[in-house]
Amino acid sequence: MIKISVYYIAKNNKDLSDSLCEEFAALCSTFNIKVEFINLFSKQIKESQKQETLEAQKSYTQAFLKVTKQNTYRIALTPNAKTLDSFAFARLLQDKGEIAFFIGGAYGLEDTFVKNCNTQIALSPLTFSHKVAKVVLSEQIYRAFCLLNNHPYHK
Repeated sequence: MIKISVYYIAKNNKDLSDSLCEEFAALCSTFNIKVEFINLFSKQIKESQKQETLEAQKSYTQAFLKVTKQNTYRIALTPNAKTLDSFAFARLLQDKGEIAFFIGGAYGLEDTFVKNCNTQIALSPLTFSHKVAKVVLSEQIYRAFCLLNNHPYHK
């Protein structure tokens, strides 16, 4: 089984995006892929966001480092990274046992955290809210495993 964790920083607001993400996660389970979405927003992060950008980013890094295992393939989502088509994204996920995606908070990700990830990607040159980014990412994860398993969804 492949385990994919999507870590993000956002105020706890349950909405339609959660339902869509869970729907794609359920579809992934047919390929023996477990996808989970974990919001790491905390009181410490809330307070750091009242200070300055760097403090907020550091608090995100601390939260992400607490939950990530050493052998996990880490992918930072950042707008300054390369964009991939669906086929390249599928190849990126291929043959990995455990994968973690990181979506930063309102102030983005700390540069040192991004550089210490295995790779960095951008979902688009556009800026998305966390809600939209999670949905786009979850659909692309499902699409990737459809491609890797010759499932007709991609067509």
